[in-house]
Amino acid sequence: MDSFKKFWSQYKGAIIGIIVAILILVTRLHDLILAIVVLILGAFIGNYVQQNKEDVKSKLKGFIDKM
Repeated sequence: MDSFKKFWSQYKGAIIGIIVAILILVTRLHDLILAIVVLILGAFIGNYVQQNKEDVKSKLKGFIDKM
C-alpha cells in the first residue's frame, strides 16, 4: 500500500492528464477545441497584419521574390 501511495504522489499529474485526455477524445471535444484554437489564432494573425501593414507587405514581397 505504501508503494501505491508513493506512485500516486509521484505520478498523479500525469494520471489525471491521461484521464482528461481520454474524456476529451471519447466525447469528441477535441474537434471543438481545435476549432476554437484556429479561430483565436486567426484573430491574432489578423490583428497583427492590421497593426503592421507595411512590415507585412515588405516581408511578403521579399518572400515572393525569393520564390
